[in-house]
Amino acid sequence: MSVAALIVAAGRGSRAGEGIPKQYRLVQGQSVLARTLFAFASHPRISRTVVVIHPDDRAFYEAAIRALPSPESTVLPCVHGGTTRQDSVRNGLDALAASNPEIVLVHDAARPFASSDLIDRAIEAGDLWGAAVPGTPVTDTIKIVGDRSEVVSTPDRSALRAVQTPQSFKFPLLLAAHRAAADADLHSFSDDGALAEWAGLKVHVFEGEPGNIKLTHPGDFQEAERRMRSRETTYLTRLGTGFDVHAFGEGDHVWLGGIKVPHDRGVIAHSDGDVILHALTDAILGALADGDIGTHFPPSHPQWRGASSDRFLAHAVELVRHRGGMVDHLDATLLCERPRLGPHREAMRQRIAEIAGLRLDQVSLKATTTEKLGFTGRREGIAAQAAATIRLPEVNA
Repeated sequence: MSVAALIVAAGRGSRAGEGIPKQYRLVQGQSVLARTLFAFASHPRISRTVVVIHPDDRAFYEAAIRALPSPESTVLPCVHGGTTRQDSVRNGLDALAASNPEIVLVHDAARPFASSDLIDRAIEAGDLWGAAVPGTPVTDTIKIVGDRSEVVSTPDRSALRAVQTPQSFKFPLLLAAHRAAADADLHSFSDDGALAEWAGLKVHVFEGEPGNIKLTHPGDFQEAERRMRSRETTYLTRLGTGFDVHAFGEGDHVWLGGIKVPHDRGVIAHSDGDVILHALTDAILGALADGDIGTHFPPSHPQWRGASSDRFLAHAVELVRHRGGMVDHLDATLLCERPRLGPHREAMRQRIAEIAGLRLDQVSLKATTTEKLGFTGRREGIAAQAAATIRLPEVNA
């Protein structure tokens, strides 16, 4: 499932007080937009991100991009916004139309606290329902008032939700709704959920986060500074290694790095026998100090017979994420006389990057023979060794 994020950053933010637009103001030394953008651009399930900016803010935007913790190849060229928020979102959707993602998440740049779990819930809700918005229960009593400030009614707050972003949609549905609203000369919808309702879509509400606040008033920035100071995290770098070997057997191909490679032999294995992915999986598990591939996927269990090894690597990466960490680099070396790695190297690197949710420059792949020595030199089998570098939050004893 291809997922795109659209970050709306074209507003002026006048309620935040004097100064530059609020999305470019610094919180603990980093702009609000840079923090927001990194949360989406670094998320392993998001393949591309586009930011909609005001034409006058190009210099601010470029400074925010430079301030990202690492260059994000998934960030597309920015798009200029329109007169209203709705127009800005439509411009962003038009920019994404060429790549035609299945799901699009629309998020306010001034919400820098969206967690990875919230983004996951948004993706799943959009995929399930086609149109979904995050919401939190309303804790205050709400009054509907008339023209003279008199109370007209008091709705049952158990049925009320305060709506946030990211809002999630099947991309074709939201693009069609925006174009229909533009054709009807309607430009003032305050959020995409409301526009989707107007277009006849059934919009569902999934669980939001109380901490996913929108920075609107000067006091919000003071609170954001306090929260950032309290959540500053120290990361420790860990290195793990892995090794895997399989004997050759009957067959006409081998799986290497997630790619089916034609060969005059197959491998004897319980799963698909991909030594590169197996070694990388063990390297990540080693960095986590969390057993090995056999611990998580016992070869005695029939569930894993013939299993595709991309599931093993994806599982190991997910374990890193759930511990609040990140994978920095994967490096593998194939040991064999045949098949040759060269013709397939880049396809394998790309596939490994896709499985692990990494940039291509975070994946290294090499090959060597053993000078016709040992079982690989005699072409009796194939092996791979790997290393993984990860970062995990420091845990105070």
